[in-house]
Amino acid sequence: DLLIRVNKGEAKTESGLIISAKTKENEPVIGVVDARGPGGNIDGKDVKMYVETGDKVIINKYAGTDISFEGKDYKIVSQRDVLAVIC
Repeated sequence: DLLIRVNKGEAKTESGLIISAKTKENEPVIGVVDARGPGGNIDGKDVKMYVETGDKVIINKYAGTDISFEGKDYKIVSQRDVLAVIC
């Protein structure tokens, strides 16, 4: 499993237009991997962790479990919920 620190999206565009909450509703979540598990054996299959701590990733908005800790928002997700690693 991965602990992702969620980047809160901007409520305004660069030109100053306000983005409605409805528009942002279905957007994927971008965040940074703060911690990761070792992988291991899941459902009888060996799983190698390809995502590293510090990677910037895109995950599905509805994936995982949302938590808040010390004023920061996090998601706990499985590696299979990562849509992309941003280089």
